[in-house]
Amino acid sequence: MSVRIIVDSTADMIPELKKRCVVVPLTVHFGDEEYVDGITMSHEQFYEKLVETDVMPSTSQANPETFQKYFEEVTAAGDSAVVITLTADLSGTCQSAMIAAADFDNIHVVDGRSVAIGSGILAERALQLVDQGLDAASIAAKLNEEKNRVRVIAMVDTLEYLWKGGRLSRTAAVAGGLLNIKPVLAIEDGNIKVLGKARGSRQANNYLVSEIQKYGGVDFDMPVLLGYTGLSDALLKKYIEDSKALWAESKTELNSTIIGSVIGTHAGPGAVAVAFFCK
Repeated sequence: MSVRIIVDSTADMIPELKKRCVVVPLTVHFGDEEYVDGITMSHEQFYEKLVETDVMPSTSQANPETFQKYFEEVTAAGDSAVVITLTADLSGTCQSAMIAAADFDNIHVVDGRSVAIGSGILAERALQLVDQGLDAASIAAKLNEEKNRVRVIAMVDTLEYLWKGGRLSRTAAVAGGLLNIKPVLAIEDGNIKVLGKARGSRQANNYLVSEIQKYGGVDFDMPVLLGYTGLSDALLKKYIEDSKALWAESKTELNSTIIGSVIGTHAGPGAVAVAFFCK
């Protein structure tokens, strides 16, 4: 019997690791247009569409029937699974997984309390525990202990999408844009929150570093992942260079990936994000 790791499609990971997971897709809507996340719409296509249209996209949760299909496949193979979903505060996907899992003793659902690269590093941690030989129940218990140490912090390049999403007034968005204000966001208690604002990219980069230090710093014995929104990782590369002292303790090469629809909808293109386990 092997242990499978199941994630929903909003979990952002490097391709080599995501290939080791079973991915349950959510649906992305642009008005009346519907796309299957990661199947009929890639992250790159999502950002192309986001820039081209004035319609604010939304995502629809995976339903219990979809999860049940995957759970039946796991069971038929004689395997068990740990399911990691995005925070239940932002989607009903976790509830759908739990409803479906009620009929299976071999399926263990974990509300990741995060999104995007935050979900990604929790899934990476799960894969590490699989490699260590832990069973599904033990992995789920370990993740429920450790998920409270996961932090996601992001610097936003434009205020337009926070305004479109109702998280900022039009007046504040226009004024902030004129002043080159860069908000810094975080995932806290399962929700997206604005931590503060900086003027210009360099100050925002410094703000990111100081916020990471407030959390006690990065535990480099655990997974770390950097991410960017949009079609270019140029701003992420600049952030890494500006904050290289922060990453000097890293024991491995820093991994990065494009971030998908949940964070991308609110942040817009040009955001830089860091996901890590705090010490």
